[in-house]
Amino acid sequence: MSHELTLQLLDTHAGGDVSRIVIGGIDPLPGDTVRQQMEYLENDADGLRKLLLGEPYGIPEMSVDLIVPACDARAQMGYIIMEVMGYPIYSGSNTICTATALLETGLIPKREGIQHFTLESPAGLVKIEARVENGVVEAITCGGLPSYIDTHRATIHVPEVGDVTYSIAYSGGFYALVDAAELGFSLKREEERALAECAHRIVEAIQARSGFSHYTLGDVGPLPFLHFMGPVEQIADDFYRSRSTTYVHPGVICRSTTGTGTSARLALMHYEGTIKPGDRLETVSLRETGFIGQFIEAREAGGKHQVVENTITGKSYVLARSEIVVNCEDPMVDCGGLHHILASRHQS
Repeated sequence: MSHELTLQLLDTHAGGDVSRIVIGGIDPLPGDTVRQQMEYLENDADGLRKLLLGEPYGIPEMSVDLIVPACDARAQMGYIIMEVMGYPIYSGSNTICTATALLETGLIPKREGIQHFTLESPAGLVKIEARVENGVVEAITCGGLPSYIDTHRATIHVPEVGDVTYSIAYSGGFYALVDAAELGFSLKREEERALAECAHRIVEAIQARSGFSHYTLGDVGPLPFLHFMGPVEQIADDFYRSRSTTYVHPGVICRSTTGTGTSARLALMHYEGTIKPGDRLETVSLRETGFIGQFIEAREAGGKHQVVENTITGKSYVLARSEIVVNCEDPMVDCGGLHHILASRHQS
């Protein structure tokens, strides 16, 4: 057996968040749905996530998306999202990057103009609209997960921060939403470290107070995310803009505003009555990149929630095409949770 095993990758970014797309080198995974395949990785093959997000191959700020065949006949391909905090069932930026990678590699044929296809995520089917101009994928619009407000303007005392007013939204994960100005931030890049430290303290305090349960998914774990909201500026009758930034893990502020963070903002704006169906919100990051969320409609779900249907639009850029070598004899590499899913493990 060869000690050198290989993975084929396409590195991309959307809004500054790097998504490493695994396009080859992994065996078919067990499971009748992409969600079950994700659970297999999480429980039995977490080595892939750890390998590509840790030294010497990656850093925690990155994400990894594994391309898999779709299990649902209505979808063209499937994908599994891996981040430093685990396995989110959905992510807007990762979906934008994955859709772009599928078109750029020809796994889904690229056509000039507007084309539509469907992907299977762990959260279910995701409709994609791609805009291709002169052979370049200029924009991807993907369906955001139905989003809603769980808690509106609660207050908590946070050590070293003070009294903090926050709302809780679900948009693919639970988010704490806080006003940046109330906490002394103007959302500039030089505040990034202080934002991460402040967010960590707030998230820990909220986690210690209570957990949150989705109306169909039930307990999805402790609150993971916090979204700092800047002032909302009205640009046109149906278009708004707001500086924003999202905390996802101790020490990690996303470089983009995140798709799910943008969906959470739409849910809050609808709850507070400041947007109407068809309105769009552009969230702008510390690095001046942005995503555009559109409020499609609202409906009642779970007996008490106004759920917001929405889309997220952004552009992904290809950074690199590569084949990495995984040497299990390297003391920096742990193949324990990885070796059995590598397609090249039988090579001699």
